[in-house]
Amino acid sequence: MAAQETVAALQAALAAEHVAVFGYGVLGGHVAPAQQQNAKLIWNAHRSRRDRLRGYIQAAGASPVAAAAAYRLPFKVTSASSAARLAATLEDGVIAGYAVLAGASDANLRRYAAQAMQEAAVRAVRWRGAPPPEAFPGLPAGALAPKPEG
Repeated sequence: MAAQETVAALQAALAAEHVAVFGYGVLGGHVAPAQQQNAKLIWNAHRSRRDRLRGYIQAAGASPVAAAAAYRLPFKVTSASSAARLAATLEDGVIAGYAVLAGASDANLRRYAAQAMQEAAVRAVRWRGAPPPEAFPGLPAGALAPKPEG
């Protein structure tokens, strides 16, 4: 993966983390009382990953993509149930955001991306209460199809 492609992959992961940080801020007030501390810990974990990604991007000589003031969420959060559903959806988006970075030529970035994806997948299953219907949630159909050589 060329340096420009690596920066683009880092930016995609950063964008996914921006959405997750925003989304957890929205759902935090709606989660079940027993989940509030967990939601706060996860929110902080996403903030930490966001900040680390910014550092990687700056180290590569690029400017990190800024967070939007707000994001359109896929549905309105009005209850603990919809908050948990949103949390699972956000984690699916994080998995998709890191997917390209997992193919970076830098072994440290690959490891970082794989760990972020694994953590997000575990959190999504916990929020959902069940495994996702597909192996790599959030990825478009055919994203993992073999690419023609040549």
